[in-house]
Amino acid sequence: MKNFNNINEILDFAIEREQRAVDLYTILSVDSANHEMKEVFFEFAKEEMNHKALLIKVKEEGTGTFEKIEITDMKIADYIVPENKPYEELTYSEALKLAMWKENAAYNLYKKLASIVNDGSFKNLFESLANEELKHKNRFEKEYDDYVLREN
Repeated sequence: MKNFNNINEILDFAIEREQRAVDLYTILSVDSANHEMKEVFFEFAKEEMNHKALLIKVKEEGTGTFEKIEITDMKIADYIVPENKPYEELTYSEALKLAMWKENAAYNLYKKLASIVNDGSFKNLFESLANEELKHKNRFEKEYDDYVLREN
């Protein structure tokens, strides 16, 4: 992870990562042949846009309140490697793998950011965002378990 000089650099980094997630889920939504997952990817794009908006608001206002909840991790993403090809060429199971992997990376990023900030409200922000990413990962892991693993 890069070195940050202040909280604004951390927030800018997180905002840019959320935009990448918006872009990914938008592409996966457009390209998904499965109507249900097309909607799921679209909803995740909107959620990631909400995360970005929250980060921008926190950056502008300097604070916020964040709910902490515990989420169980299925850990399927810990054992997969996504395909290295353009998003538009991914099969449904490959898209699920990529989504799981990306959400796992986002979860780990926010846990790391929470560990490096001293301000309690920013620590809570990053913990809250880590939990959101874990919820996303769990949704994709459940779909992968239902769709891919059960068929094999």
